[in-house]
Amino acid sequence: MAYRDILEKIRLAFPQPVSHPIHDSYFVHSIMRALDQVDALKTQLPMLGNVVPGDFERAKEARLPDGISSVEDVTTELVNYLQGMTIFGHPRTQQNVIPPPTIPSLIGVLLASLYNPNIAWDEYSRLVALAEVEVVAMTSKLIGFDPEESSGVFTFGGTATTLYGVKLGLEKACPETIGKGVPGNAVVFVSDAGHYCATNVVGWLGIGTNNLITIPTTVENEIDLVQLEQQARRVLENGNRIAAIIATLGTTDSFGLDDLQSIAALRDTLIKEFKLDYKPHIHADAVIGWAWSVFNDYDVEKNPLGFRPRTIRALAGACRRIRHLSTADSVGIDFHKTGFAPYISSLVLVKNQADLELVTRHPEQMPYLYHFGDHRPGMFTLETSRSGTGVLAALANFRLFGEQGLRVIIGHIVEMTQLLREHLEGHEGTTVLNRDNFGTVTLFRTYPIGVDTFLIKRQEFEDANYRGSLLSHNEYNRKIFEYVHSEAMEGRGVVISTTDCYRRTEYGEPIVALKSFILSPFVDEVDVETVVSKVLEARGKVS
Repeated sequence: MAYRDILEKIRLAFPQPVSHPIHDSYFVHSIMRALDQVDALKTQLPMLGNVVPGDFERAKEARLPDGISSVEDVTTELVNYLQGMTIFGHPRTQQNVIPPPTIPSLIGVLLASLYNPNIAWDEYSRLVALAEVEVVAMTSKLIGFDPEESSGVFTFGGTATTLYGVKLGLEKACPETIGKGVPGNAVVFVSDAGHYCATNVVGWLGIGTNNLITIPTTVENEIDLVQLEQQARRVLENGNRIAAIIATLGTTDSFGLDDLQSIAALRDTLIKEFKLDYKPHIHADAVIGWAWSVFNDYDVEKNPLGFRPRTIRALAGACRRIRHLSTADSVGIDFHKTGFAPYISSLVLVKNQADLELVTRHPEQMPYLYHFGDHRPGMFTLETSRSGTGVLAALANFRLFGEQGLRVIIGHIVEMTQLLREHLEGHEGTTVLNRDNFGTVTLFRTYPIGVDTFLIKRQEFEDANYRGSLLSHNEYNRKIFEYVHSEAMEGRGVVISTTDCYRRTEYGEPIVALKSFILSPFVDEVDVETVVSKVLEARGKVS
């Protein structure tokens, strides 16, 4: 077959560049056919079809086919790869910080994917670049930055937002590092509950993992300010320079909220006392907690949306920390977490857009770009190629929800979390580990019949004489999880998860915990009750 004949078939596999009603209908039909095939995989279970173990050794034998295929055949093959995927929007999925995406956010991803804008330059993205500026302005205003002074860019994930923040801090503490290389006296602080991406960031930036100083957290999972001050003073006295302090506003396992206002006050005190010639950079890792900003000006006394008292208490507790996000120099935000957008939709905000000049490249380094146009973020971004998918997904949800809608959906999942804790606390065999936590994640343990659950939690945490008990009950909770998980896979329960180290005891042992992470708007009280009933059922079967 001549190449022209094959080319004609290949052209049919693309959306047509010029309006073509027949082919446009074929394009839409192809998408609908894929969606129909996915829909056929749905049952009452919180997953698509059946869980099929992946044969990764066989996958290594895959080779490029000899000839072309059809859109229809490829579509069917692609749908098959979704077999066993968890449906994160299912009311019986309480597994992790993965939300169901909204319809408008999915349309945003489709539109951006269809025309492939590169938001490194407005010449290659037109008004999609404008959409990024709009989302940056909306988010800045929401968290308390001045939109006239702030700036930001969408990037490749929550890790990247921290990477940007620490890089800016490194350039402030150690000027011209971008040209001269990283000196050996730069350090970064983070709490032991902070995301492990901090280790990746200091490693990849060349700061070195040995120069990442991990500060213990309090029982509230907040960074210990006393120890932070002690370590910061030691670092400065030894002639080192603080590249960044990473404050966590919503840890993954326990929604710990660092006291950002006090961290900023400490930083300012150290500047004066040590006569620093730079301002240590504070990056707020708020990829989960940012969304609670919509309650910063909510009237908790009048409570117009009618949340339960315990929910209001939790919302107010979170906001006492979240409302100080504006004291950070940069903030990481994930719309694909508590913004209900698809992966990847991550934004790094900087309070002062002048900070970005620290990493801006000279035009002569990019001779084939940026000759004209009004918006050229690619001159300072790490990425040369940046998709518009995350931007349009985030904008879609801001337009869809508005402040009221975000309050409702965040308030609802917090309310369901509080209900779960109430139910767990209503039984003598279960104990909530993060009872006073304000997020939508609940860490809890269950114990065999005969164990005093009112005393054991403290005993195991504080007294090394209970190490044997702790380790035994760690294993017991792993078995409870295995039972609950297997039941959920058969459609008889709720998919929850577990963590091997909710936190460490005072004598250094990890505490295993069962974990419910409620992030679906479809979760209701019946689903909460199912979690508890399954755990209690497991307690009767596991020895």
